[in-house]
Amino acid sequence: MKNTLSLRKNYEFQRVYSKGNFCTGKYLVLYYIKNTYNLNRLGISAGKKTGISVVRNRLKRIVKENYRLLENRIFIGYDLVFMVRKSDILPGFWDIKREMKYLLKKGNLFDTEKVD
Repeated sequence: MKNTLSLRKNYEFQRVYSKGNFCTGKYLVLYYIKNTYNLNRLGISAGKKTGISVVRNRLKRIVKENYRLLENRIFIGYDLVFMVRKSDILPGFWDIKREMKYLLKKGNLFDTEKVD
């Protein structure tokens, strides 16, 4: 991911949660806030209620890969946190991709005119 760094510290996540905006979907919640850098910073969170560690880590890998594929169409200069929600069924790769596109469009962070 060439234009993205990771959010690592708890206070960085807390800043996005408390001062940022959010959009919700069936499987994900997107929190976002404008930053002062010329790049995006990404955080992915999955709580213990989501499932055992194998399930949580798989969902985080799926979210990260979908972000990587959509990265060049996302506007630059934001802190983004994708939080995986508890669900009865385990969402697949395409479910997450569809939901990420929907949430990014809803938050006006997705450039629909750019072509991959």
